[in-house]
Amino acid sequence: MTLLIEQLPVEIQADETNIHHAQNQKELVLGDGFAVPQTNAFGHNFRDYTVESARQQGVETFYKINHFNQTYDYVRKMRVEYAKLDKAEMSIWECCELLNDVVDDSDPDLDEPQIQHLLQSAEAIRKDYPDEDWLHLTALIHDLGKVLLLPSFGELPQWAVVGDTFPVGCAFHDSIVHSKYFKESPDYNNPAYNSKFGVYSEGCGLDKVLMSWGHDDYMYLVAKENGTTLPSAGLFIIRYHSFYALHKSGAYKELMNEEDEENLKWLHIFNKYDLYSKSKVQVNVEEVKPYYMSLIEKYFPAKLKW
Repeated sequence: MTLLIEQLPVEIQADETNIHHAQNQKELVLGDGFAVPQTNAFGHNFRDYTVESARQQGVETFYKINHFNQTYDYVRKMRVEYAKLDKAEMSIWECCELLNDVVDDSDPDLDEPQIQHLLQSAEAIRKDYPDEDWLHLTALIHDLGKVLLLPSFGELPQWAVVGDTFPVGCAFHDSIVHSKYFKESPDYNNPAYNSKFGVYSEGCGLDKVLMSWGHDDYMYLVAKENGTTLPSAGLFIIRYHSFYALHKSGAYKELMNEEDEENLKWLHIFNKYDLYSKSKVQVNVEEVKPYYMSLIEKYFPAKLKW
């Protein structure tokens, strides 16, 4: 079965690895250095939510729904439900292959198998950081939580799987995409949740903070609860790679502790590979599979509960 995701604006998909290269941008050639393209396929800056475009209305509609539904209570409910890890039992590589059943039919950059994006990101990082094998594997698995879109994992709506993530249980920061729609959130006028720190405290650490529900937090739960031996920076990248208010705008740093500060440095490194490594230069899956299988064996059990 192939699940065709309804057309999403490219801006929404930015952190979901659907960034387009400019049409006149040279294709990324893995191994010849990593060049970041200056504009997307529309000739706009990446993640520019103010530019006038035919897709702007769709962007706003997505985030309007997202910001209304992603409440503190909703996130707590979803974390309890998916912490059961009762949806499937399979290996990391099996999940990589399963993710190929999720295809965005509206995006010309996504006519390649999903595993290509995962491997392109991982291989680009591998060439620039050859000694950080945990980072190579983190790149391979960071988007596996998108299986939430599939029927056997609940077939969640897109607003509950993709898009930028943000803390719930405290005030919504203005740097969050289309933050004006938080005014319609049930949490917006709740005094328990609408102060700067809300239910948290200064320097409490991001691991104490509930994030809006999506593929990031789900994969973090899967990895952590299955006893991965990835370093904390790897889990940090998995959980917060869509948290643009933090790693792009510097918001919510008052909630971070010292370990978060160190891990954020790795997230900044990872981010450009996540966004800009898509290419028509395909990775030979069978050629690199043994390497990644060895990393999976090193950092994960043979079978995981999902």
